[in-house]
Amino acid sequence: MPDLSLRLSTIASLVPDGARVCDVGTDHGYLAIHLKTDGKVKSIIAADINPLPLQNAAKNIEKAGVTGIELRLCDGLSGISPEETDTVIIAGMGGEVISGIIERGFSVAKQKDKILILQPTTSPEALRKFLQTNGFEILKEVPILENGKLYSVMLVKYSGNSYESPEYFYYVGKVSPNVKSGLMYIEKQQKRCLECANALKNVPEKQKDYLYYKNVLEGINDYLKDNGFGE
Repeated sequence: MPDLSLRLSTIASLVPDGARVCDVGTDHGYLAIHLKTDGKVKSIIAADINPLPLQNAAKNIEKAGVTGIELRLCDGLSGISPEETDTVIIAGMGGEVISGIIERGFSVAKQKDKILILQPTTSPEALRKFLQTNGFEILKEVPILENGKLYSVMLVKYSGNSYESPEYFYYVGKVSPNVKSGLMYIEKQQKRCLECANALKNVPEKQKDYLYYKNVLEGINDYLKDNGFGE
């Protein structure tokens, strides 16, 4: 099996020892194989909505000579029982897709003993807002830069407390600018909002949207200043 990518190795580093893992959207099964080979997890279910990825995962598992990984064909968490897992990994999907998987799998995800490890590829702001609105707490975020792409891996737990944050938070989350990849991640979100604001500034019927992005941008700028970055 090839070495894990930085993205997958970062996800693996957040998995607690002795965890009972469900890897949603397992794809080639590399993460499941690594976790089981490393002896870190008690059990692991590698799930996917499509048969082909599971077939590929089965081949890779056999090739690696690993036992104890259960392959399961299901849509998100729909085929997972709450008692089967205490750590759910959902990675490599858009923020809205991850939100939908959690929403449809509330019976599994909304358990106070559950840990969620989430890695959105797009729309992280939508995911963060969904999490906080639905009683999940973002404990930490680890920014990574890999192959020119910036991601944040989120460690999340259900608290039952729903709350709102300033809009800028949904774009930067708990990513710290004090590491290079974190600063780059925040600057990427800053650029996104600036481009949106500039595109909408002179469109009369889009002034509400313009003011939204302007407000988010000001919040990001203040966040950077508070951390010693920017003017």
